[in-house]
Formats: sequence, structure tokens, C-alpha cells
Amino acid sequence: MADQRNVTLAVTGAGGTRMARFVLESLVKDDRIGQVDLMVSAAGRKLIAHETGRDEAGDAVELVLGGPAKKVVTWDPEDLAGGPTSGSYPSWGMLVVPCALGVVGRIAHGIANTLIERAADVTLKERRPLVLCVRDTPFSLIHLRNMTQVTEAGGTVYPMIPTFYNVPQSVDQFYEEFTARLLGFIGLPQSEYYAYSGRETPAHRDRVGR
Repeated sequence: MADQRNVTLAVTGAGGTRMARFVLESLVKDDRIGQVDLMVSAAGRKLIAHETGRDEAGDAVELVLGGPAKKVVTWDPEDLAGGPTSGSYPSWGMLVVPCALGVVGRIAHGIANTLIERAADVTLKERRPLVLCVRDTPFSLIHLRNMTQVTEAGGTVYPMIPTFYNVPQSVDQFYEEFTARLLGFIGLPQSEYYAYSGRETPAHRDRVGR
């Protein structure tokens, strides 16, 4: 496809790493995506292993997905000479799922100790979309100021907050709905997506007397 995108996906050390699996699976299956550049931080590896029981030292793609994927190119987060360090490297933009608040702070202040932070820095300087899916809560004033600074620099803070008006029946539905909403937000609308209409809800039925 002529308009296929290359997307960078980073997984860092915040809880909810299973969301990265759902996002990566959807990107790999999407014909609009040509390549996914995947980076998993050391802390991210530990959390994936804790949350899934997989081998922390395994291949990054298999660690996240549980198997190989031809569309995915993996990068060592400690390799500051990797392709995503340069603005000339082809990329539509970058997602960090989940994004640890320490990573947000370093991105906010231009501190690029790893390839993940450097890739985010490049994404901002090249005016490409940067979406940080933070999970921690509650936020301290430091966190809020860092997120404000990232937003002012052109990034988007997209917390991993589930929806409830679609009345999910399982934990997987939380993951699926968030993934669909996230990909729709970055211009990859999904067919499996709950669009709120305000009708046929308990509140609406109470209002109209049905």
C-alpha cells in the first residue's frame, strides 16, 4: 500500500504491559501499517515477565506478543546509535504503551538516556505525533507539570483509563476498547469500536420515561 506508515512503539516500566500486546497485535494486523519499530525497556521487560510469566531475557517481539511478527523491527533501548535516534529515519510517530512517569519526566526535560527517550525527543523535534499512555495514579504536582510540558512541546498524554459506558463484560474488553480508541485517535479508525450516542442507556430511558 502506498500510504503505509512506520510506527514506533515503546514499552516501559509501568503496570499494564498487557495493553502493549493488544496495541502491537492491532498494528501488525493493520494493512495501513508497514513496519513497527519496537523497543522494550529493561524495566518493561521485568514487568512483562511478572504480568505474563514469559522469559524476561527473550526476544522483544515474543516477549510482548508471545510469538514472532514479520512487520516488527526490534531495537535495543540501550543502543543510542539505533535508527530512531535520527530525524531522517522514516517514522510516522511514536506510541509509548504503557509509559512510566519517570520516562515522561525525562522526555519533558530532553534527557535522552535511552533510545526510547531519544526517539521521543526526535519525534517532538520533527513535529511528529508522540502519544504517552501513562498508567500511574494519582499524579503528583511534578507529574502534572511534566505532562503539561510534554503537551506544550507537541506531545499527547493519553492515560490508560478504561471506558465504562460500553458496559464491558470482561477485562479483555477493557484492553480491546482502549486499543480501538487509541488507534482511532492516531488516525487508524477501527471497525470494532463503541461510539457513544446517549441513547438506549439507563439515564436516557429514565429521562424519556421508558
